Amino acid sequence: MLKWLSAERDNEATNERLFITPDGYNILPRVKYSHFIDFCQDLVSQIIGDTPPVEALLGSFSGGASTSRLRTDSHPASKYVGKAHVTARCEPLIEILREELPLWLADYDVLSTENVVGNAFFTVPKKTDIDRVACKEPDINMYVQKGIGRFFRSALLRHRINLNDQSINRSLAREGSITGRLCTLDLASASDSVTRELVFQFLPVSWFTLLDSVRSPITVIDGDEHVNEMFSSMGNGFTFELESLLFYVITRAVAYFRGVSGIVSVYGDDIICPTDIYHELTFVLGYLGFQVNTDKSWYSGQFRESCGGHYYDGFDITPFYIRAPIETLPDLIDTANKLRQWSSLGGRTSSDVCSILDPEAESIWLWLKSFVPEILWGGVDTSFKYQLVSNDTPSHRLSEETKRKGTGLGGYLHWHDSVDRTINDDEFLTRRQWWPDPRFNSQWDRDFLPEGINTSLRSMNTGRIRVRKARISTVDRLHSVFYHELR
Repeated sequence: MLKWLSAERDNEATNERLFITPDGYNILPRVKYSHFIDFCQDLVSQIIGDTPPVEALLGSFSGGASTSRLRTDSHPASKYVGKAHVTARCEPLIEILREELPLWLADYDVLSTENVVGNAFFTVPKKTDIDRVACKEPDINMYVQKGIGRFFRSALLRHRINLNDQSINRSLAREGSITGRLCTLDLASASDSVTRELVFQFLPVSWFTLLDSVRSPITVIDGDEHVNEMFSSMGNGFTFELESLLFYVITRAVAYFRGVSGIVSVYGDDIICPTDIYHELTFVLGYLGFQVNTDKSWYSGQFRESCGGHYYDGFDITPFYIRAPIETLPDLIDTANKLRQWSSLGGRTSSDVCSILDPEAESIWLWLKSFVPEILWGGVDTSFKYQLVSNDTPSHRLSEETKRKGTGLGGYLHWHDSVDRTINDDEFLTRRQWWPDPRFNSQWDRDFLPEGINTSLRSMNTGRIRVRKARISTVDRLHSVFYHELR
């Protein structure tokens, strides 16, 4: 909480600094601040357009907690009925939503709204010594925020920034570790450092007005109302996409004014760009209110890291993480499988050649294996925590027991408002140049039914685990083994 409030004090200073920055200030050598902002504004308009279409308001509900609902009662279907929170500035948008979503919002008895001042502060575990701050948003605000976020995501994809695929940044980080021509930057508290004045200066007025009306201007912290200097926090439905847009535009602008060509890729606050602009970009980001984490940013040497991928001279040296105590059998299996996967990093394998896993990890892996019942040996997927990956004949696997519960009227409305997620964004952009598309909101014109969207029932974990027969495949086999597994 203290770290978050400290960031807010910095944000207040940033808002004041950007507001009074004279047009003639050189943010880069021989580059006036006004020229830099003009370039950024033009690029933002090219990406998202000058005015928001009504389709950008049509979002969705997630399964996360909101200001009106605890996490235990936060299934998306439940948010279509009952009571929904909304801020005063966002409330007028409900009338527009009623025109676009008549089945849901035309009947005032289905959903009632209640005004709140903003979002609610809470924390979630991050590391052993610190929690991550997030905020629970009002329901209607979140619905619209997610629509804006999805619009930004699709718009960025048209400019080859794919926020659905972290592997792009990981691949570029590996390339940078080999050639040295690409650097990787990581920012500290990036999403909490996007200020209101920065968004105002970068986005077209109509877009800023929309985003400003659906953000939470106030955060309630232990009953106290804090007026936000940041534009949006973690928990807001467009924060990730907005920061990605801003960092892409800022990086492109620095490269343009420095006369440097090359790849620019962003995924949230993970930035990859030509090494030649590292120092200038660091300064510009600092002036705009962001702090480059020098301990996690790399522009020299043979190491690069981005989106969780760590590379040294082209070799994958990514560690694996144990984020919680090992308390259950699936926890144990998951740890052993992650250790096995980590032991294969950097190996050169093919479908015809069997490689040897790092022998340094073999004794630890065998020790973990000794606690796993033999009937659960023989898996092939290291991401599956219900069967131990080993060079044994599979017999059984674990399975979490679930129960199904009906979602009622909310589930029906959820189905009508669901997005068809069976195609990826690349395919969508190939088929249609832009919105609207019936797959993005089935209430417009449900003439596309690829596969049934099951929203009538929800699965709930009972906390019990049972043993099931394992599938035996003659196709899947291990291509990386420990020495003792050679036969």
